[in-house]
Amino acid sequence: MQPPRRRRLEVDDIGDVTIVSFTDRDILDEHNIQVIGDQLYGPVEEGRKKLLLNFGNVEYMASMALAKLITLQKIVQDAGGKLVLCNLDPEIREVFEITRLDTMFAIRGDEQDGLQVF
Repeated sequence: MQPPRRRRLEVDDIGDVTIVSFTDRDILDEHNIQVIGDQLYGPVEEGRKKLLLNFGNVEYMASMALAKLITLQKIVQDAGGKLVLCNLDPEIREVFEITRLDTMFAIRGDEQDGLQVF
């Protein structure tokens, strides 16, 4: 029997917006990224269509994690919802800009700014 998987995300609802906060500083390990991806898709599969991802704790993120976010964006859009990212570390934000992913995602400075998008 496998040990229980540690929760990689904290999920809270404010009205009809689901706020997802990452608990890990580093999102680098392939297995953890897979777990995070599975946990990110859960709220949308449960019918929650407005997601705000708070990256306040995250300092490093592997490119594989970006792929999970792109997939999540597609899932949310297909469900008729909206995905917003906030509190990105400046270096992570730069990666989004270099890869032009900042044009694909709504990115806001903090959680309050993110909530205004909905």
